[in-house]
Parts: sequence; C-alpha cells; structure tokens
Amino acid sequence: MTWLDRMLPSREVLDSVRGITVHRALPQRDLPIVGPWCLVDLFGPTDDALGDLPHPHTGVQTLTWPLHGEIRHRDSLGNIIVLKPGELNLLTSGDGVSHSEFSLEDTAGPIQALQLWVALPEDRRHGEAAFEHHADLPKIEMPHLSATVFMGVLGDVESPAKTYTPMVGAELAVRSGTAELRVEPAFEHAVMVIEGNVWVDEVELAPTQMLFMRHDRLTILIEAEGDARLLLIGGEPFEEDLVMWWNFVGRDHAEIARARDDWQAGAARFGRVAGHDGKVFPAPELPHVQLTPRHRRAAP
Repeated sequence: MTWLDRMLPSREVLDSVRGITVHRALPQRDLPIVGPWCLVDLFGPTDDALGDLPHPHTGVQTLTWPLHGEIRHRDSLGNIIVLKPGELNLLTSGDGVSHSEFSLEDTAGPIQALQLWVALPEDRRHGEAAFEHHADLPKIEMPHLSATVFMGVLGDVESPAKTYTPMVGAELAVRSGTAELRVEPAFEHAVMVIEGNVWVDEVELAPTQMLFMRHDRLTILIEAEGDARLLLIGGEPFEEDLVMWWNFVGRDHAEIARARDDWQAGAARFGRVAGHDGKVFPAPELPHVQLTPRHRRAAP
C-alpha cells in the first residue's frame, strides 16, 4: 500500500451537540475528504438517550443512517419524521437550515447510527434548503454480500436521493466468504467497518477502522469469516477548498464567522425548529486563529 491507499483508524471525539463520544473516521488530519464526503461519525451502541437540540448547518448535505433504534427528526422546513434502520434522512442545507434529532423514549434496546456529511459544490451551496426521507432504498444481492445503496450509484443500482456531484454511499452486509464488488473507476473510495472483522483488498480491518482506496480500480475484494457490516463511501475527487468548523462548511474564515454570528442572532436564514420551546444549541466561540482550508497531505 502507498500513503494514498491505506488503513486509517478513527478517533474518539466528543460531539458537543449530542453530548456523546463518537468514532470519527473523517475528516482526518492527512485526509480531510473522500470524494465529496467530509464527515463520517459512528456513535453507539448506547442505551443513553440521543438528544440534539436544534442546531444549524451550511454548505453540506447531512445524512442520518440509523443502525439500531429509531430517531425523531424535526427541521426548520416543518418536517417531522421518525427514522428507522434501513431508512435515510437527507437534509440539504443550502444557505442555511436547522434541525434536531432525538431518540424515541419507548425505543427498545440501544441506539446506534452513522452521521455523514457531503460537501455541496459552489453551484448548490447557496439558496434554498431541502429535505428528503427515503424508506425504500435499492439493494444489490450477491452470494456473500448485500449492499443497500443510500446515495449515488453502485454498479447498476442508483439511489433515489438527490446528489450534486458523482458519488456512492452504501451499507454492506457481509456473510462468511469472499465477494468482489464492482465500483466506478473514476471514484476514490473508503470502507469503514461497523461490526465484525474483514479483509478489504487483503488489508485486515477491525471495527471503526477505515481503508482509503484511490481511484482507477474496477473492483473491491471483501473477505469475512463471519457476519460483518461495513460503510462504503466514495466519489469523484472534490476539488473545491473547504473550511469546516462546528456545523458549518464554507470556503473562508469570514464566511464561517458570519454563519456563527447569524445563528447566535437568530437570523432568518436558519429558520426555526418547532417543538423545543425556542431552545437551541448555541455555537461555541470561534478559535483565536484564522480558519483555513484543509488539504490532503503527501506521504511522509
């Protein structure tokens, strides 16, 4: 493996909005983005209640993909949805949106989910916000693997979710044996293990570890001795610079600072989320340094 094709561990970080520790696979210091995917968080399983007060987003599509348990979503567009495993919530921020997510009080068992962000390109990161809920997503069935395609295209299967750059996002359920998954050669990809131990292109991966794979490949080889669950993400390399801070994705420090000030001031661009008696999650203080774009670093 070269630096551009290697295993990367996730790290444990405190998600200030949720108040829980998550395994964060992206962004990494040396690898801030894979295709347009700029954040990958895995949280749980936990028996603690999930509670995210209304909080804002700019410059991204946010995806919630529950693995165990159910989550109630509310947003500033007026949507109220109970999200179940195997279903997708996709929130496109445009110039600004806000939402909340709470686990259901009567949900039996632990809560576990993936939170994913997709960077929006210049021609879509401004303007109106949008929301989609997809309860019926296409699948690929193979002898030792099934894939639920929730974003973009995998092989001959395309998700109904709206995308703005070429990409793929899928959950892979692997059964004991070997599967060769056909992928788009123009995409770079990453595979993260959710449960189980697997070998991806002969690299052994344990839960929360991620393997980044550069473009110009036709297939990904996946082997498992037992059942496993994986996340597959990828897409054409995203060439625009990104400045990421808290829940905002922009292009420079001034844009991020303006978004923070607008959220603190209750600006109309973020709307209001009903059902929380006006409570929102306040933005933290900006760091006393100039925020700059993150870039992929060359191998040492």
